[in-house]
Amino acid sequence: MSYHVGRLIDHVHLKVKDLPASRRFYDAVLDALGLPPAQDYGELIEADELCLSHGEPVTSGLHLAFQAADRDAVHRFHAAALTAGGRDNGAPGERHYHPGYYGAFVLDPDGNNIEAVCHGPIERSAPSVVITRVKS
Repeated sequence: MSYHVGRLIDHVHLKVKDLPASRRFYDAVLDALGLPPAQDYGELIEADELCLSHGEPVTSGLHLAFQAADRDAVHRFHAAALTAGGRDNGAPGERHYHPGYYGAFVLDPDGNNIEAVCHGPIERSAPSVVITRVKS
């Protein structure tokens, strides 16, 4: 079975109550997943397709799932998230969604359900999608 990813969502923007606390949380989970830290653009923090800014109304109750390379990464994510101010919302383990689904859930500082998931051994066609602006 193959899946196509990277075609539906351009970005997700979360409005947060405490930008420095959210930055610490997301930098910790990104690092645990082997991803680069967020970039700071003043009032906007950006990590790939994830954007954070201070604002009202605060985004809360959203479910956001990060891809994890393997089960060990799911465990690292969970531990790092708890250390960085997250609250446990489901310890690492197999889930019933489909065979091989292994995930962990935490609530971020604003109450969003953040997950890291591994779908079992996979082979990627490319590590990421490269987008190049063309002149019109």
